[in-house]
Amino acid sequence: EAELAESGGGSVQAGGSLRLSCAASGFNASRYCMGWVRQRPGKERERVATITGYGAPKYANSLKGRFTISKDNSKNILYLQMNSLQPDDSSMYYCVADGAYNGYCPAENIFASWGQGTQVSVSS
Repeated sequence: EAELAESGGGSVQAGGSLRLSCAASGFNASRYCMGWVRQRPGKERERVATITGYGAPKYANSLKGRFTISKDNSKNILYLQMNSLQPDDSSMYYCVADGAYNGYCPAENIFASWGQGTQVSVSS
């Protein structure tokens, strides 16, 4: 059974940076799509970034250039480097994974596995 455990959230001031980590167990990350999804208060769930099992990243258009997703397949850890954070980035961030697409990512925000989430709070 796939398990995901996020860490690295916290409180920062606008303009600051955070790096989220997601430790994956129970599956081989090199064969799964993995990513980050956030749920901001009063807004729809948003796919922040994904990375295929082959290492191809994809970002929400609004976040390109500020966020970087990466994965260490040897350690089964997913990362999200977040720079130039803004108050609007405050959210619970969830690590997600899905192995049903031969390493590629689903079109919708329907992932088989979800972590418990890590909170990011950005103050102005």
